[in-house]
Amino acid sequence: MSEKSRLDEIKEELKKLDISPTIFARKEIRELPDILSPDERIVYLVEGRNKLNNHHIILVATDRRLIFVDKEFMYGLKVEDFSYSKISSIQYETEFLLASIDIQVTDDVIEIDGVGKYHAELFCEKVRDFMSRPEQHFQSKSEPSILDQLEQLGRLKEAGVLSEEEFLEQKKKLMEKLP
Repeated sequence: MSEKSRLDEIKEELKKLDISPTIFARKEIRELPDILSPDERIVYLVEGRNKLNNHHIILVATDRRLIFVDKEFMYGLKVEDFSYSKISSIQYETEFLLASIDIQVTDDVIEIDGVGKYHAELFCEKVRDFMSRPEQHFQSKSEPSILDQLEQLGRLKEAGVLSEEEFLEQKKKLMEKLP
């Protein structure tokens, strides 16, 4: 029974995205299983420094929201998340090898510096993509559950729309999707 932990899944996701966090981001990444919902997926992740307090932080763009994670030994854990629809702009500014990212959220500006130049550009691009289509984040919530779909199949069979054979075939397909 070697079930993968959520942390292992997250590490695999990062590897697939070709993101190799530094040793400084380990403590924040260890917190992600408790921050992300089980079916939430990471789109991109960058690390840098919070301009306000100079703490090392990670910014995580998921398929639902943007999350700011600051885990400091003496100060505990600080997590802020922002719906893409609340972000009015995201910009990056590059220097020699590093970049800074400014995110405008409602009346607040979050400033992160010390981000890798390439990563800052890609991160902003991914976030802008989600900002341009915020309605996408709510689609998964409106999809009927497998149980709802099974009920619907039963009603279709009772109404004579599906034969017994078609009903059993569709039911089998849905049952295979159950965790």
